[in-house]
Amino acid sequence: MNSSNIEPRPLTQNIQFSDAELMVTLLDGRVIHIPITWYPSLANATEKQRANWELLGEGAGIHWPELDEDLSIEGLLKGIH
Repeated sequence: MNSSNIEPRPLTQNIQFSDAELMVTLLDGRVIHIPITWYPSLANATEKQRANWELLGEGAGIHWPELDEDLSIEGLLKGIH
């Protein structure tokens, strides 16, 4: 029997912010909680600037055009900041 070790590519469904965290909901139901202090441009941004985000590569990344900030989901899952 053949089996594959290929994991599906994690993709973003939605993001939210609290005072201390960026929370990324993935299409598979996982939620990643990231300290917002890891990303000073997001930590110092206004609510309006944080709310202005778009998905990159069908959800493989997140881009904030006003802040010139890009985050990859793979990097977030690895704890890269």
